[in-house]
Amino acid sequence: MNKLGQIFIKESFLVPVVAIILGLLTGAIAMLAGGFDPLLAYQSLLNKVFGNLYNFGETIRQITPLIFTGLSVAFAFRTGLFNIGAEGQFIMGMIASVFVGITVDLPFYLHAPLCLLAGALAGGLWGAIAGYLKAFRGVHEVITTIMLNWTALYFSNYILNAFLVPKGEQRSEDIKESAYISVQWLSEMFDNARLHWGTLLALVAAVVFYILLWKTKTGFELRAVGFNPHASEYAGMNVNKNVINAMLIGGVFAGLGGACEVLGVFHYQAILSAMPGYGFDGIAVALIGGNTAVGVVLGAILFGVLTYGASGMNFGAGVPVELIRVVIASVIFFVAAHGIVKYILKPVISKKKEVL
Repeated sequence: MNKLGQIFIKESFLVPVVAIILGLLTGAIAMLAGGFDPLLAYQSLLNKVFGNLYNFGETIRQITPLIFTGLSVAFAFRTGLFNIGAEGQFIMGMIASVFVGITVDLPFYLHAPLCLLAGALAGGLWGAIAGYLKAFRGVHEVITTIMLNWTALYFSNYILNAFLVPKGEQRSEDIKESAYISVQWLSEMFDNARLHWGTLLALVAAVVFYILLWKTKTGFELRAVGFNPHASEYAGMNVNKNVINAMLIGGVFAGLGGACEVLGVFHYQAILSAMPGYGFDGIAVALIGGNTAVGVVLGAILFGVLTYGASGMNFGAGVPVELIRVVIASVIFFVAAHGIVKYILKPVISKKKEVL
């Protein structure tokens, strides 16, 4: 069997692919039960995403924040923590970058990086709060990160109302052009889709994620503490410090995502009546991606395509939004419940091992 064939029957590749197919089939059954044509629905989804350059570019834009929040959640998972607070860290990244983008005057080669740095720091420090409470007060990070999500939402609205939103308006003024990270020539190439340097930054972040976790001493300590804190402490590692660092680094990824969304897409921040949702979607992306850097990027692509193409299913095949969420949830379910998929694939996997 050639090498390409061997790649396609590898368990690490085969299981998620089959899980996605099973999820789509389950979604198709749900659509049939609701009286909708699943083939037309999936065709409409693909037409929406790949039908023209503008929609394709907007799909890339939709994928970008999902990579950041997926990395944030996956990093915490890899270090034994549950970061449900990527949403709040994302929001803090937004407000910090828009604050610097509006109030600071600098040349573009300093201003945009400073805004990104502010967003990353704000997200990281927000995550570190949950890490500190976990390390020194024993408060479970799931509780604190959920509460910090709401705190971030109302705190950012307060900052906006107090300092950045003109009287009578519902959004801040635009950030200065020197803080933009939009890519004009690339946007024009994709019929003015809102593409920006954040996409490249997200891919770089995925590389940093991998190197930091698997190629550095810090990454080894973070994973060791997550795997067994007692053994790590016995080995001389500072468990509390590593818990805080893990949440801080996870928050940096999410904060960068929020900064890129403001600096590259909207160029302002509106008063939020609800959470943007990228942080919560990041949990699903990390789960789909198996908490690996490459997996998160692929998971974000899948989730971004399904999310952006959902409106195509709605307009092209009349599938209601609620049913579209069922399709997405089905895919997530089968990826998460990989034990079921492995059981279904057991004959194939056993046969492969016999051949080897």
